[in-house]
Amino acid sequence: MKANTQKIKPTKQTKKSLQNIDSYTHLRGESIYVDDVNVRQGTLHAVVFDSNCAHGKIKSVDYSKALALDGVVRILTSDDVTGENQIGGIIPDEPLFAEGEVHFWGQPIGLIVAESISIAKKARKLIIAEFEELPVITTAKQAKEKGSFINAPRSFNLGNVNEAFANCEYVFEGETFSNGQEHLYIESQGAYVEPLENGNFRIVSSTQGPTQVQRIAARVLGIPMHKIEVDVTRLGGGFGGKEDQATPWAVMAALAAQILNQSVKLILDRHDDLRMTGKRHPYETTYKIGLSKDLKIQAFEIELLQNSGAAADLSPAIAERTLFHATNSYYVPNVKSTVYSCKTNLPPNTAFRGFGGPQGMFVIESAIARVASELGVLNTTIQEANLLKENDEFSYGQIAQKVEIRNSWNTAKEKFELEKVQNEVAVFNENSANIKKGVAVMPITFGISFTNTQMNHARALVHIYQDGSIGVSTAAVEMGQGVNTKLLQIAVDSFSIENHRVKIESTNTTRVANTSPSAASATADLNGKALLMACDSLLFRLKNIVAEEYKVDIKTVSLRDEWVYINDQKSTISWEHLIFKAMALRVALTENAHYATPVIHFDKTKEKGHPFAYHVYGTAIVTTTVDCLRGTYEFDSVKIIHDFGKSMNLGIDLGQIEGGLIQGIGWMTMEEISYAANGKLLSNALSTYKVPDVYSVPKEVEVIPLETPGNDMAVLKSKAVGEPPLMYGIGAYFAIQNAIRAFNPKYKMRFHAPMTPEKVLMGLYQK
Repeated sequence: MKANTQKIKPTKQTKKSLQNIDSYTHLRGESIYVDDVNVRQGTLHAVVFDSNCAHGKIKSVDYSKALALDGVVRILTSDDVTGENQIGGIIPDEPLFAEGEVHFWGQPIGLIVAESISIAKKARKLIIAEFEELPVITTAKQAKEKGSFINAPRSFNLGNVNEAFANCEYVFEGETFSNGQEHLYIESQGAYVEPLENGNFRIVSSTQGPTQVQRIAARVLGIPMHKIEVDVTRLGGGFGGKEDQATPWAVMAALAAQILNQSVKLILDRHDDLRMTGKRHPYETTYKIGLSKDLKIQAFEIELLQNSGAAADLSPAIAERTLFHATNSYYVPNVKSTVYSCKTNLPPNTAFRGFGGPQGMFVIESAIARVASELGVLNTTIQEANLLKENDEFSYGQIAQKVEIRNSWNTAKEKFELEKVQNEVAVFNENSANIKKGVAVMPITFGISFTNTQMNHARALVHIYQDGSIGVSTAAVEMGQGVNTKLLQIAVDSFSIENHRVKIESTNTTRVANTSPSAASATADLNGKALLMACDSLLFRLKNIVAEEYKVDIKTVSLRDEWVYINDQKSTISWEHLIFKAMALRVALTENAHYATPVIHFDKTKEKGHPFAYHVYGTAIVTTTVDCLRGTYEFDSVKIIHDFGKSMNLGIDLGQIEGGLIQGIGWMTMEEISYAANGKLLSNALSTYKVPDVYSVPKEVEVIPLETPGNDMAVLKSKAVGEPPLMYGIGAYFAIQNAIRAFNPKYKMRFHAPMTPEKVLMGLYQK
């Protein structure tokens, strides 16, 4: 692939926004991550000893040579757990250390604690384990055949699919497969734990879920949660891979610190991280789709087999979101969608940007592509005919409101001249023998909220100090998405003060407790709304001081550029003077606010409800060029109309669009997870697992914000932007397929992602 340059053309931004506050320290290499934390003298280092068998009974483990190595302090196993040897969240089915049996290659068996990391790694090589091997399941289909499931299947139903299929003009059936995806965060998993006095512990963890680490650590150590403080400054990337799967490493280090009464550091190296952690869930799916003569989708039935891995982790919740997004941006009056979380002998798969939504969307887009191919029409003809309208019902019972998908589609079609592009591609293909182009359109409709209603809450703690400076604590974890910048912006705008006066504190379970993880694209909404509430309460108190002193209506008092205004006239009271007055009058300058998303609800016994605060909409047009001799391809352009609502920081939001898009393209085209039949990870290094780089991004990326009134359920009407753009990358898959079809009229579509160059070459010359 040739080197590409990116071009982003946003429309003019209307809101004042801040530059990412981490940019300066990132550029200078001064940003602090777990591995950069100053450690106590005598800190010990830990390495995990894991299984090299995917399924088997542990016959024996000989630690003697490792323990005899100079510098090895201790090796911990399940026998050393002081509380409960269980880290499962949704379902308690995952031991911290294997007991008697192993269920995946890479499962932790013990923890080697030594004076240095090199000694610990040397000791690991001296451990000899013997297993009685048992049958290994690596695919979801195998698991279903053997009746191996994590939990009971879930199903969403709308209308009556059987009656609808009987009345359809066209009915097609098929299969799809979407592979997993490695998170490949730049900072690998890790934690540093300090024992404090009175049996307390401080855990510095690379986690998206500080409370999850705190709760599970308390369970395993057999102590109350208040004895554990979890602190997170920032993550070097997460993408969902540190929502639940950061927990075991922090807990192991905490257990070692408890037993040895010494600080312990555990940082996974890249190969350990790749081998021991779960990925995006692969899905194997069968579908049946029925359409009327005018190409309206009348019925859609799918059975999704989710490869969950050896334990539940977050699989049940991810499976649920797959059902929520199974019809993507389309109204289908009759739907039956069923998902099975299949238990296999792979590392427990976990959250990944989109949280199951992309896997569901890929299926219906594949079904539409199949129908279009069979009927000899463009995919876009069927897509456009079935787009959601206001007050349409989703299969889970929520009524679509403030729907912007047709707006985004029509805007993209007009601004990017879709018909002209399609005609130009057709003309090019007619006149080019061995180079073909393809174009595809990818609409997205993505719900925003944790689908588990009880998780949709957040708190903010705000201190105004005597000198007028401010400290802000929330549950938001900064992991490169710019949430700290948005929180700073909220505080600065609320009080109309200079940026330097506000500090965004680290995320800490002692300052802000009982938090939901930074996930589901809800971090800025939940924590930003809580921060707004706290700031508004403090602002009311400060304005009230002025109103009482000057005997004026509080509504006439405002703060502007660090000065108090009364009736729009600048007073003699500066920000610092106002804080001095508040102190003198003993007015509280600390506020703790709690926000819980209103309206949302979902009844799992009926599989109906209103689970999302709002939806994010958008449309991408993807154009690709395929070398039909080599099977290689490049992306000419990706042009997007995206529903930002009223973006509060367009610079940060555009960065999320760009990153999500490229990650989605990677998942759909080149990132291929591969396991051997014995459960060993084959794509276990960056030499065997390819991710997008500067040479594989589109030549042009153009993003235009959709003109909308915004949504009050979003913070400052600025919609969530973390996960939705990943799904634009699905369009890359179908653009390549359309190019293959232009070269090989006999090509029978096989919806097996990712579309690697090898698969492209086979499709080009399929007979």
